[in-house]
Amino acid sequence: MTKSNTIGMISLGCPKASVDAEQILTRLRGEGYAISGAYQGADLVVVNTCGFIDAAVEESLEAIGEALAENGRVIVTGCLGAKAEMIMQAHPRVLAVTGPHATQEVMAAVRRHLPPQPFDETVSPFVDLPPQGIRLTPPHYAYLKISEGCNHRCTFCIIPSLRGDLVSQPIGEVLHEAEILVAAGVKELLVISQDTSAYGVDVKYRTGFWGGRPLKTRLYELCQALGELGIWVRLHYVYPYPNVDDLIPLMAEGKILPYLDVPFQHASPRILRLMQRPASSENNLERIKAWRAVCPEITIRSTFITGFPGETEAEFEELLSFLEEAQLDRVGAFAYSPVAGAAANALPGALPEEIREERRQQLMEFQEDISTLRLEAKIDRTIQVLVDEVDDEGAVARSQGDAPEIDGLVYITDGQDLEVGDFAEVMVTDCDVHDLYAVLQPRI
Repeated sequence: MTKSNTIGMISLGCPKASVDAEQILTRLRGEGYAISGAYQGADLVVVNTCGFIDAAVEESLEAIGEALAENGRVIVTGCLGAKAEMIMQAHPRVLAVTGPHATQEVMAAVRRHLPPQPFDETVSPFVDLPPQGIRLTPPHYAYLKISEGCNHRCTFCIIPSLRGDLVSQPIGEVLHEAEILVAAGVKELLVISQDTSAYGVDVKYRTGFWGGRPLKTRLYELCQALGELGIWVRLHYVYPYPNVDDLIPLMAEGKILPYLDVPFQHASPRILRLMQRPASSENNLERIKAWRAVCPEITIRSTFITGFPGETEAEFEELLSFLEEAQLDRVGAFAYSPVAGAAANALPGALPEEIREERRQQLMEFQEDISTLRLEAKIDRTIQVLVDEVDDEGAVARSQGDAPEIDGLVYITDGQDLEVGDFAEVMVTDCDVHDLYAVLQPRI
């Protein structure tokens, strides 16, 4: 039998980029290519890049250089691929460059530089290709991307120039993919996009079909349908538009997880206007109170930018006051970083890097006490968790309020007999700044 040509794959960046990588890997496998996680032994390497901030650009260029040094035959794709001239200038030996969500273009480049071996008629290349395709996540959870691109023009962001305007996936296709994943054993779907709240805006909420049933291409209808699959459904990148209010009753009823990843970015109305943030005029504190009134168990995570051009000390204090009143469960913060091509670069009042970073650290230290108190409130309570790891010392799981890789963990000290992908009921016994500690709840 002829040995299959082998492709190495390096994937950088956010979960949305990981989904792009999964689609490329699935197509490669489907056309008979073998997949390798190493440079050695690969006939060609695909590097899936990130280009969101300057640090990511640097990391991507370094990864391309390393792949060239270790293997020599490299195709580049992903967000940084939208800046092909930059890549070719830094690494002229690259075989081809494509932009993000460009599976067809990547496949064409691979075939051009490494044609697939003729299929052995006695062996089907599809035998080891599962129905859900190749996934980079563990078998018990998966990302479900519902749209590409973004219609907003936030001044600190260049995503629209990299990934284009909003393009919503047909609701029937999204739900069909979800069904396939659930049938394959996925217990948690993480809904992602650049702007999850805007799902369907570009197609004017066109009616689609799922199992012969008409459904509007809109986030509420999508969440209602996903809630029928009997698994955890977690929403990410949700802008605080008024239509998000409609989702909270679904959380209170247990249809989807009581969890919102909402990138507020700041609290000062003036800074939000300078950022050109969508929903910048919304009263987010009142909205948070209303959400908690409907669903007291809701976990809210958010991200903020410190040291945006022109941010005064008073406006930074306004942000800390917002955190004090909002009592968010999880918070991430980034010191403002100028990005090549971003409109914010032209704003007056650029702050020194040390002030931007100092404010980031101050915000995170301020938030630590809030997050710890939120976790302490869970002690002596019984919660449901999803198991991620098991070893001789117990199990590592996540609660409904913990997204993989970005939130906290639940350490189950007597969980040695659990299995990865199990749901379990546990009693919380302790916590630290980020994580919970628990024991199994005895079954009655």
